Amino acid sequence: ISLVDMFEKTCAQFSSKKAFTNFGTSLTFNEIYNKSLNLAFFLQDKFKLVKGDRVAIMMPNLLQYPICTFGILKAGLIVENINPLYTERELENQLCDSNSETIIILENFAHLVEKIIHKTKLKNIIITSVGELLGIKGILMNFLLRKITKKVPKYNIPNVYKFSEVINNNNKKEIKNITISLEDVAFLQYTGGTSGTVKAAMLTHKNILSNVLQVKEWLGSQLKYGEDIAICALPLYHIFALTCNALTFFNFGANNILITNPRDIKSFVKELKKHQFTFISGVNTLFNKLLLEDDFKNCNFNKLRISLAGGMQVQKSVAEKWQKVTGNVLSVGYGLSETSPAASIDPIGVDKFSDTLGLPLPSTEISIQDDQGNHLDFNEPGEICIRGPQVMKGYWNNVKETNNVMTSDGWFKTGDLVVTKGDYFKILGRQTEIINVGGEKVYPSEVEDILLQMKEIEDVSIFSEKNVILGEIVCAKIKLSNNNFKKSFKKALKVYCKNKIEKYKVPVKLYFTEDSIHNARYKRMRNKNEK
Repeated sequence: ISLVDMFEKTCAQFSSKKAFTNFGTSLTFNEIYNKSLNLAFFLQDKFKLVKGDRVAIMMPNLLQYPICTFGILKAGLIVENINPLYTERELENQLCDSNSETIIILENFAHLVEKIIHKTKLKNIIITSVGELLGIKGILMNFLLRKITKKVPKYNIPNVYKFSEVINNNNKKEIKNITISLEDVAFLQYTGGTSGTVKAAMLTHKNILSNVLQVKEWLGSQLKYGEDIAICALPLYHIFALTCNALTFFNFGANNILITNPRDIKSFVKELKKHQFTFISGVNTLFNKLLLEDDFKNCNFNKLRISLAGGMQVQKSVAEKWQKVTGNVLSVGYGLSETSPAASIDPIGVDKFSDTLGLPLPSTEISIQDDQGNHLDFNEPGEICIRGPQVMKGYWNNVKETNNVMTSDGWFKTGDLVVTKGDYFKILGRQTEIINVGGEKVYPSEVEDILLQMKEIEDVSIFSEKNVILGEIVCAKIKLSNNNFKKSFKKALKVYCKNKIEKYKVPVKLYFTEDSIHNARYKRMRNKNEK
């Protein structure tokens, strides 16, 4: 009847089993339950928070994260996830929008709160550290971070509470019994949404619980209750990892291996080699980086049953290499923060990468529509619209934006353009990404897919620049697999593209980089919108 109900039943069912592991330290389902209960009591008793109040969480993947999530929900409150990489300005904007009075934050970012606290309604602050729940190892890690690497900037915030003291409160009374309904908001999930402007999707207990059960039905016989070891490398503040790992695989009794810094690929691979993992979730960039690490092939993939990608388009070359190295097919899920997030997923257990968005989940309707809301036929490109129990309640305090994306008959307009490919959906890009070259439409993802098949290219991002004659021209930011290719690349590109794509789709301007260009692609929608 709520996520809290699910949490309590799951913890009772798998009580003594490991629920989350981080830096070699594990907490059982029972330990997660008790610590989150202590937090819930503290939030009610000490901070006097009442049903519907928001509590922000700002930290990477640590054991503290699931404790915070379940404790906040148990107290009848709303979880507000904050990206720990946010700048001072971004943090201020989000907290002012949510009007949160309470934040639980890693000490590494506390100096940002000190700078903006007077501009917000914050008055309750709980601070934790990377090593706080890791015993002796944690003490050494904290010393290293504070004294040696200086990764914990100094801060001065009065009346803060230490996380370990909050969750180890042995003098707690009975927690106030809060009636939580399926329609109550569980999460404020901030997103650029369909327009590029930051706003919070209100995700109810029904939205998230529905998505957990939908995925459960979809995975079917692939599930091994209480046996799975799930790799959680994506940040839990992101809706994909939050719903997929911290809630769905948690509900299956899995041991979630929390990866705090997946950017450190060598350390990440060392951690992977310690486990016979059965499930891994990630984005295209993460899978590609793992494949480029030589030692990754030495991991044990014997029990790997499900590899699930989302968050961005998956490159066919990456998926094919993943299957070759791991023996497991990369399945793709599609959705947004507004859909909790999964709306469609590839069938699990097939023998080949589909290069599509899969099929709608149970109880989910998908329609391809034009600008007037007409349902289009097969092979006609249009906007993908979603209707189902996982679709958000609306945007927090933003009726205008809600009305822009929600139709009167319940369709959520995603802003993504797709076309049917057989019975499946193939994404073309976002409406705001389309490049208009003299009246001809160019979908960046289509051009990227073609170019990534060139041996000379490791990664590429397609974007536009203004042009007096054509309106816009196609440009490419390219990371070469070998810089020696640069001298002859322009000629090779022209020859390669001649019989593969129309001339107006071929990039006119090329920009070369040795850095990762994932962020360029990820920010493309917002940049186009600002233009």
